[in-house]
Amino acid sequence: MLNKTKKLVIANWKMKLNHQQSIDLAKQLVRQYKSNDNLEVVICPNFASLQAVGEIIKNSNFKLGAQDVFYHDIGSYTGEISPAVLAELGCGYVLVGHSERRKLGESDDDINRKVQAIVKNDMVPVICVGETFEEFQEHKTDVVIIQQVTKALEDIKLRPGQKLVLAYEPVWVVGSGQAVEHNVVEHIVQIILYTAIDLDPQLADKFTVIYGGSVDAANVNDFIIGNLSTGVIVGTESLKVKSFIDILEKIQ
Repeated sequence: MLNKTKKLVIANWKMKLNHQQSIDLAKQLVRQYKSNDNLEVVICPNFASLQAVGEIIKNSNFKLGAQDVFYHDIGSYTGEISPAVLAELGCGYVLVGHSERRKLGESDDDINRKVQAIVKNDMVPVICVGETFEEFQEHKTDVVIIQQVTKALEDIKLRPGQKLVLAYEPVWVVGSGQAVEHNVVEHIVQIILYTAIDLDPQLADKFTVIYGGSVDAANVNDFIIGNLSTGVIVGTESLKVKSFIDILEKIQ
């Protein structure tokens, strides 16, 4: 797998900030955050603010990411966002399969096509997988995770130097303020690792696994588990300078 010495932290701003708020937050983060060579920090603003935020963080230690993408570079697809355009704007990472997208009807086939498009345009797909509360209660988590990972990685071939990220994001936890127990996360992360490597042993050194779901400064280190889970996606707590920097400074 990837070099685990550098932890990955992704700030998903969702649709929580307007354009000016996004600009202001990016500027404050660049001014106030003392960079840590052990962290790769990615900011994912809304699409309308993507270029402006990208310009602000361009010469900083923050990387630019996108919250979603379409699976064609160009065409008559009103309202969609081209992966080629994201790459042109300087995006290095793209979230795909987030639970809030799946709730809107995004299928496993859609996610797989998006992963292929992201890789084609030389960006890093951050593939979100996770179970609903009903699936969790019915002890179907393992099956759901295996199915989602298997489909997302179908026919994915990485070129030399490319990588991908798999993010365990239990649907019932996202935005709830409650977090999953450490031992549950560790178990699911192992399932994700073994599934991906079974699909393609050559992926073993080309991907990493992270966790997303109600992450804050108090619990962040519960989800960074040795060489298993090496980063987090942060939602609500990434929307304020102090709370996000607190998380970055807490990571061990």
